[in-house]
Amino acid sequence: MFAKRCVLALAIAILPTAAKSAADQVFFGYLNGANESPNPVPSPGTGFALVTYAPDTVMMRVQVSFAGLTSGTTASHIHCCFSPPTTTTAAVATTLPTFTGFPLGVTAGTYDHTFDMTLASSYNPAFVTAQGSIGAALAALLAGMTNSTAYFNIHTMNFSAGEIRANMKPDAVFGNGFEQVAG
Repeated sequence: MFAKRCVLALAIAILPTAAKSAADQVFFGYLNGANESPNPVPSPGTGFALVTYAPDTVMMRVQVSFAGLTSGTTASHIHCCFSPPTTTTAAVATTLPTFTGFPLGVTAGTYDHTFDMTLASSYNPAFVTAQGSIGAALAALLAGMTNSTAYFNIHTMNFSAGEIRANMKPDAVFGNGFEQVAG
């Protein structure tokens, strides 16, 4: 119960800085070990990820808060796009080996960075190649987050394949806002 309250408090803490225009697309997910696939991880770690894409500027803001990991972080990124129900994992879509400036070697932390999605450096080069262009890679990533076939993953020393994961969902799940998260 404490972990759920902690995640909720962290989520609420970052929401005021996540102002969006009417055209922005917002995606979120709750990070935990049970979401790891194909093998859930027995981790006390939890977190909340928020991704805001602004089509007018082609910028993507990535915010995350996490705590309770069993060992230090080694990487974090967004994977896209798996094909349910036959597959539940996907290749890394965003920067490798980890998000720019993501806190490494820690068991708890926060992250807030904005990426220019017109730049190849915002993606895994193999993801861009597989999609055919940067524009197609962006479209695939947004579609994956919209249909929940993209996931945010935090990797650690103890769990190199990922300790906590969140399948990203559009904010419309909460009625085009986050007021219900706190309720």
